[in-house]
Amino acid sequence: MKSVIRLLIPLCAVLLALLIGAGMLLSLGADPLSGYLTMFSAAFGSVEGFSETAVKSIPLLLVGVGICIAFRANVINIGGEGQMVMGALLATSVALTFPDVPSSLLIPMVLLAGAVGGAFWGAIAGALKAWFNVSEILSTIMLNIVAVQFMNFLLRGVMIDPAEVARGTGIPQTMRLSPHADLPILIEGMRMHLGVVVALLVAVGAYFLLWRTSMGFRLRAVGFNPDASRYAGISVPKNVTAALAFSGAMAGIAGAILVFGSESHRMVTDGSSTGFTGSAGFNGIVVALLAGLHPLWSIPSALLFGGMLVGANALQRAAQVPSALIIALNGLIVVFVVSSEFFKKRLLASGRVDAEAREENTLQKEKADA
Repeated sequence: MKSVIRLLIPLCAVLLALLIGAGMLLSLGADPLSGYLTMFSAAFGSVEGFSETAVKSIPLLLVGVGICIAFRANVINIGGEGQMVMGALLATSVALTFPDVPSSLLIPMVLLAGAVGGAFWGAIAGALKAWFNVSEILSTIMLNIVAVQFMNFLLRGVMIDPAEVARGTGIPQTMRLSPHADLPILIEGMRMHLGVVVALLVAVGAYFLLWRTSMGFRLRAVGFNPDASRYAGISVPKNVTAALAFSGAMAGIAGAILVFGSESHRMVTDGSSTGFTGSAGFNGIVVALLAGLHPLWSIPSALLFGGMLVGANALQRAAQVPSALIIALNGLIVVFVVSSEFFKKRLLASGRVDAEAREENTLQKEKADA
């Protein structure tokens, strides 16, 4: 029953947000049913559309899986944006340093570098939380800003494309990275690449980590009751740090995939984190919440949000509505899904209270009969 509640409430939140969005479409003179059919058809109605959806879902899934790991240890990772940036920077540095390494080695190297960069950035917030009781919400948000400024410093300095310097345009981007690091395309003529497989394997691996390993047991134990865990001999600080490091590693892989799975095959930004990440570091939190903080359920959750990103353009063209409406619709879904956590906790809490009351009544009745 609890698992049903955890899944149904976020889904109802999405449906309610879409219902309000339908009212907004009606107010603009558009047909909401036709608009939504167009949106989901563009995202899932063809092989090409599904390919685009899968590519859009990759960073959302990876960040969402990382959020699931962090939340299971009762820490909140708001630093996905910065961790994606740091993972991408380290992966890009590896590709620039070893351009002639064959693909069979260079692709794993850049993905591993992405994981290391993101894990390092997440571990900083984890260590501050574990040993100095610094709020991980504040530290991860501040680290996002540091990561963005570090990215701007490198992409406008030592990592900038020499051709940009020669032309005097100064666009903050690297040179075209080694073709040996390009993620292979899975379907000829489509954009779906190896990153889709990597993201799925990471989601499955996270599930086994959390529920099939002793480390996962310790992470969940610390999240459930740190005092009891400490009494049982589990190091709370180490596991808090590990949780945010694992979470950061997932985001770092997402950052590396954004670079080496892109069409330009270079790291480029407009000077903001969103210009590189597309806000996947924040939207991944919503993906995880919609999935009930379960790595495997994050797969369909990420596909749903990826499909909405792809289908939003089709909705805008078909319904002839302003782009601000699409932004508002996405914002509504985020707000409603995040808010649904409050109602989910209330329902689960009331269920526990009811169960305890029934058990108490049963015990009283048995005593009376005796």
